[in-house]
Amino acid sequence: MSQASQVNQEFFEALSLMEKEKGIPAEYLVEKIKTAISIAVRKDPQGSEENIVEIDPATQQFYVALRKTVVDEVEDPNLEISKEDAFKYDKKAKAGDMVEIPLEPKKFGRIAAQSAKHVIRQGIREAEKGLLLQEYQSRQHDIVTATVLRTDPRRGSVTLEIGNSEAVLPKSEQVPGEELYDGMRIRVYVVDVQNGEKGPRLMISRTHPGLVKRLFEMQVPEIYDGIVEIKGISREAGSRSKLAVYSRDENVDPVGSCIGPKGARVSGIVDELGGEKIDVIKYSDDPAEFISAALSPATVLGVEIVDAEQRSCRVTVPDHQLSLAIGNKGQNARLAAKLTGWKIDIRPESGFFGEEPQEA
Repeated sequence: MSQASQVNQEFFEALSLMEKEKGIPAEYLVEKIKTAISIAVRKDPQGSEENIVEIDPATQQFYVALRKTVVDEVEDPNLEISKEDAFKYDKKAKAGDMVEIPLEPKKFGRIAAQSAKHVIRQGIREAEKGLLLQEYQSRQHDIVTATVLRTDPRRGSVTLEIGNSEAVLPKSEQVPGEELYDGMRIRVYVVDVQNGEKGPRLMISRTHPGLVKRLFEMQVPEIYDGIVEIKGISREAGSRSKLAVYSRDENVDPVGSCIGPKGARVSGIVDELGGEKIDVIKYSDDPAEFISAALSPATVLGVEIVDAEQRSCRVTVPDHQLSLAIGNKGQNARLAAKLTGWKIDIRPESGFFGEEPQEA
């Protein structure tokens, strides 16, 4: 085997290895390398602005040539070649023709070779970033399983391993009271993908309402099939979530579908979220009906729309249900207000007991 053939074989073996190990298509790398070599040849003192680079992985052929115009008198050696010299490459060459001057890789200047290596490395890095960005974007607004690698005790942030990459779960995106330890496997929601100078970065969360939404989509076939639609979610991570659902088929109960036989579907999600309570309520286009359902588990006696434009209403509940409707530290009323988009003024049936009405 000749030295050139051995160089070619090693080159194409390296391409194949990059495809297997890095997942970068050989065709993509070939295009990058062709461009890199073309630039390197142009920069070489004996190079040419016009050149041709051909790389064929199938035949393991590597062809690089300068292209110069045949002239009677050479003024610019980088662009022109005399007829006498042109005859060495093309016996029929005449003034005005373009001839190709094949080059051996070993004849590239040192600077040209270094430039080629640099651009090739850069191309490979860009390819890796591009593939990683595509992979990340395919996961946007989805749930991914991650492994806890380490915790920053000062900031409280946690570094997770997701596939072959790492992502940081900030303290603000962790469920209050949830303890994460090294090696633990958890599910996180991909909120966004940011493409920075250092490459793409996953913005992940355990507190985002989208996590609850995707868990229901995964657990409830009727949601996945589009029969049941999630109309809205309000969430206080680690404590309670409210989910409004609607059925496109009058024969399918949206709430029952989400709860599942003996509560199996919703209990699986509750377990995944560390015991977070979940209220599944039926969505309605009628604001009064929707607001009444949103205040579940409290019973609502009546809903009075105070100002439709400002989306403000007054709700009456039985005296013994007032604290239930308001919830611990106002949580139930607050979540209902977030879910419906209405300001809710909650009053007991018998009056205010000398106190101001409770508003969410």
